[in-house]
Amino acid sequence: MPSNPQSDLYYAACCQVDQPNPTRRDEMPANTTRMLAMLERAVVGYQPFHDVRLVVFPEFAHAAPVYFTPRELLDHLAVEIPNEHTGRIAEKAKELGVYVQTGSFLEVDPRWPDTVFNTTCLIGPNGEILSKYRKANPWIPWEVHASPHDIEDYPDDPFPVVDTEIGKLGVATCYDWLFPEVTRELALKGCEVLIRISAYMDPWGATSPMDWWTIVNRCRALENTAYVVACNQGAEASNYPPFSWPGGSMVVDYDGRILAEASPGPGEKIVVAPIALSTLRAERERRIGHDMRAHHRAELYPRQRETVYPGTPDPARRLVGEQTELIRKVKRRLKGE
Repeated sequence: MPSNPQSDLYYAACCQVDQPNPTRRDEMPANTTRMLAMLERAVVGYQPFHDVRLVVFPEFAHAAPVYFTPRELLDHLAVEIPNEHTGRIAEKAKELGVYVQTGSFLEVDPRWPDTVFNTTCLIGPNGEILSKYRKANPWIPWEVHASPHDIEDYPDDPFPVVDTEIGKLGVATCYDWLFPEVTRELALKGCEVLIRISAYMDPWGATSPMDWWTIVNRCRALENTAYVVACNQGAEASNYPPFSWPGGSMVVDYDGRILAEASPGPGEKIVVAPIALSTLRAERERRIGHDMRAHHRAELYPRQRETVYPGTPDPARRLVGEQTELIRKVKRRLKGE
């Protein structure tokens, strides 16, 4: 049921999942089937009330890095993109006339056959894959998949922004959002709707006293004068050990106001909230004060352009122990040792 492509006001939906993590590729289709049902519920179920044009799923919705080595991930879970799952989502997106930010895949690319990426796709209402984003900052030392930063002369845009009829859309994944440089890069490229797919666990989740999830989502929205659509894992601890997952998916406006929010705690939930493009664009145009994008003094920060964490170009060294030692080495250097 395609919507009016000229409508300025539309709604975004976060589809928070709670499902078992696959350990083999042949277990992945069942999760995709469940997500397709949620996608239809988000669009068709809310149709009498809201014009849902953007639907977002969380990190690891298709597969999580449940093994300790890249080799095991490649053997059991990694897939190329496009694949059967993106094909099924593309068919449903075309049927419903919506944009879908997929949950992440563990991706293998024939250009780097020994490397695993954590990858999400933006699929448009015509069924095409409009962008592919690979997590820039894996949650080291535990996550052993690669960053584009690990690939010498990486040829693709690491931070794509797509100009669509529902605004300029960009995405970053979970831990990426603890690096303000990531969303600032997207905003400086014109991004209007910052999408966050996450598997954010307790105790850094959606409740006091930490509440990193909410704090970071609101800060990134206001410091970039952009909407934030943030979809988090809602998996029970038994589905995704050893952690518990706080959910709390939310949509935040460009001043950091929470427009809609799932209650904290695990469980499958759908959160729907409005995106008003003309209002955002008018505010960006009108504001002289508190437009941090326009006030950014890049030349003041030369240390931020120097190498700190050098990455791991050798796939054989993307292991928990190797990454732990590299982090310790960087920390000693930062202390001047």
